[in-house]
Amino acid sequence: MTMEKRSKTGAEHLVDCLVAQNVDRIFCVPGESYLAVLNALSDVSDKVETITCRHEGGAAMMAEADAKLTGRPGICMVTRGPGATNASAGVHVAFQDSTPMILFIGQVGRDATEREAFQEIDYRRMFGQMAKWVAQIDSADRVHEFVSRAFAVAMAGRPGPVVLALPEDMLVDAVELVAPRVVKSFELSPSAEQMDEFARLLSEAERPLMIVGGSRWDDESKAAVEDFAGKNGLPVVAAFRRQEKFNNDHPSYVGEIGLGVNPTLSRLVKDSDLVILLGTRMGEVASSSYQFLSVPGPVQKLIHVHAGAEELGRVYIPDLSINATPQGFATMLTGLPVSKRKGWAERTAQARQEYEAWQEPRPVPGDVNMGDIIVWLRDNLPHDAIMTNGAGNFSAWLHRFHRHRKLQTQLAPTSGSMGYGVPAAVAAKLRFPDRPAVCIAGDGDFMMTCQEMATAVQYDAKPIFVVVDNGMLGTIRMHQETHYPSRPFATELVNPDFCVMASAFGAHTEFVNRTDEFADAFRRAEKSGKLALIHVKTDPDALTANRSLTQIREAALAR
Repeated sequence: MTMEKRSKTGAEHLVDCLVAQNVDRIFCVPGESYLAVLNALSDVSDKVETITCRHEGGAAMMAEADAKLTGRPGICMVTRGPGATNASAGVHVAFQDSTPMILFIGQVGRDATEREAFQEIDYRRMFGQMAKWVAQIDSADRVHEFVSRAFAVAMAGRPGPVVLALPEDMLVDAVELVAPRVVKSFELSPSAEQMDEFARLLSEAERPLMIVGGSRWDDESKAAVEDFAGKNGLPVVAAFRRQEKFNNDHPSYVGEIGLGVNPTLSRLVKDSDLVILLGTRMGEVASSSYQFLSVPGPVQKLIHVHAGAEELGRVYIPDLSINATPQGFATMLTGLPVSKRKGWAERTAQARQEYEAWQEPRPVPGDVNMGDIIVWLRDNLPHDAIMTNGAGNFSAWLHRFHRHRKLQTQLAPTSGSMGYGVPAAVAAKLRFPDRPAVCIAGDGDFMMTCQEMATAVQYDAKPIFVVVDNGMLGTIRMHQETHYPSRPFATELVNPDFCVMASAFGAHTEFVNRTDEFADAFRRAEKSGKLALIHVKTDPDALTANRSLTQIREAALAR
């Protein structure tokens, strides 16, 4: 049986590929370099929704956030030159966060390459270090091949971004191609011998610890790991901004390692005699600058389970390396015997008590305590609410005091990219319009992508933005006071009236300058039925949940 070939332009074949891969939404900023693709997309608007964003960085971050929620590659399209450079921030997030994503870039015509034509860039060189694969489709009869490979590469092993450049003249070439096939991801499972060795190492440990993170989790793998940890009395820690991988209400959950880590949790990790890394790379932030596990040979025995073979032994030399996805590994846990080792459950219970004590907000300078606000959100939002954030000291309040119970509830860049929370919340609300999506953003963080409120309004997405305003770039100011006390420079911000600004976009707005005002303000925002912004004015001295700006400065001066 022969498959029928169809004569279409390169752009039409590209769109056919997206439809075949079950893509139902793309994020873009239109450009003349890929007009043919936009024209082809107009013919499938009943199958693929095209979201026109206000900035390519916002578009790429929306695509990355959407991929975190679906497990399939997020799709972003931008024009050449400035469009591609603007989108690079989102590509970097996808790379460090191990998120499948494909960035399509309109490119100069093939007859103009290597002449520094208008907005010409060699994308292989530009994106080479921040993408799994970068290529240019120079022939329309290879569109299906390149796009299929892009989906396969983006999802395989450790997921990540792929970049494909599209010469504008290639997009209008007409060729005959066979209809594309859907690309499916596949799981990697450990061998029986590896699981026997896993069980042996675990049974010999007196103070084991599991650290979960990475991507490629699903509800079944999460439940299996939770069940295994609970039956064995194992303490479980989430890697930086990966709290959703394990139910934070579970008795075995003892906290997150990352910026501003709980000191008692640091001691727990360092005191362990066996560490199980499940799905996570255990990068610089999660490892407290590689202090938890020495490089290359940790003091603790180490079991590393990761979907990317290239990550095993890359930084740490494990006692047992298992090339497996969380799903593939978790299915094998169910067959292991429950350990009878004494002391595990007691150690875990103590760590759990210390985690819960860490979640009790302390008094801070000023009339607003962000710890109390996050605790209120934690206790009043449904468990499927999606929390998003970018980067800044404000995010530490969210990570410390909130609890994630389910997957697909945390959109937070492990890459530490400012500006991520706003587009992520828009993407979340587009993907799950019936679930709450709440963005916690700092004032500097919010201003980087606030224009995407217009995108939200245009496509009827209604997240709630909580803008935490202390009039400074707080993280950098903290570092300044630590290293150069009493010499702040270039970190003060003159902000707009955020409520007036959001009102211009058609948002419901609230202003809060006392903790006890927040609950009613949030309820009014929910009931408004609109995009909403809550401007929370905080005291600049309330810089962290543990120490004030004044205390940080005084400690530095006393050294």
